[in-house]
Amino acid sequence: MPNREHVLALDIGGTKLAAGVMDRGGGLRSFVRTPTRVEEGPDAVVARLLALGREALTAAGHRPDGMAAVGIGCGGPLDPVTGRVLGPPGLPHWDDVPIVDLVTAAFGRPARLENDATAAALGEYRHGPWRDVRHMLYLTVSTGVGGGLILDGRLYRGAAGNGGEFGHVIVDWNGRLCGCGQRGCVEAYASGSAIARRAVEALAGDEPSSLRDVAGVTAEAVATHAAQGDPLARRIWDESTAALGRAVAVMINMVEPQLVVLGGGVTRAGDALLLPVRRAALGQAMRPAAAAARIELSALGDTVGVVGAAASAFLHLDEGANT
Repeated sequence: MPNREHVLALDIGGTKLAAGVMDRGGGLRSFVRTPTRVEEGPDAVVARLLALGREALTAAGHRPDGMAAVGIGCGGPLDPVTGRVLGPPGLPHWDDVPIVDLVTAAFGRPARLENDATAAALGEYRHGPWRDVRHMLYLTVSTGVGGGLILDGRLYRGAAGNGGEFGHVIVDWNGRLCGCGQRGCVEAYASGSAIARRAVEALAGDEPSSLRDVAGVTAEAVATHAAQGDPLARRIWDESTAALGRAVAVMINMVEPQLVVLGGGVTRAGDALLLPVRRAALGQAMRPAAAAARIELSALGDTVGVVGAAASAFLHLDEGANT
């Protein structure tokens, strides 16, 4: 019989896929990951995701029929009711992918799809070290930028299940074109892919930079060279943290959270990201909201997507049991 104390969790990102088996208390029994390779198309990526899920089960010493459910986290837009992915900017050609049906058929267990950043917010809230927090905003800064909300201790999903698309907060209404089709979104400035792209554009000019010696410029490389004093990298990094800080200030004014948690791959830069974003956000937010909020880095690190997908699956199981 299925064990209601364990779920399989799958995390679909534009850069990496991850999977793991988690117990109800937040203990990860396994955690594996692999590059997404979006250029290979949805069919190949889904096949790799399912194989990774089987690898996670094997590593945890479990079989699919021992799982209560499968939790799936993926960037939006998506439809959690029908279990379909509806063309996220970071997943080209994923225009109508029935991911829940595919996962259910592969593992023989009920599956639940949740916006990845919404799920991550739940995972961070339930299994991070944040005590006595009832209002929390989670922001993931990775290939794209997304987020999730905990309001009065409850996960906020929104009317269509995609609440928390904070990457598309406008920081410059006449600014850079975003993958969503709008201009000036914070994702177009502060996501990992945008930071790298802006650095490459800057390198097309004549300005000297140590980044010219880097094969395949990434956001991590920009952060590293900025810290080493490279002027071009410093400018790109400062613009990115300023845009992110402004967006966080807008969110703080709107929601008035006690805690803002920053996660995702770009936050591996640590204080080089946290400190300027914190300074900008709290300096620009309205005084009462700023006084009530603190801004911290994720406690769950690279596992937050899997922990969040698992937490979402457990929440869905519990909600079903209570209806």
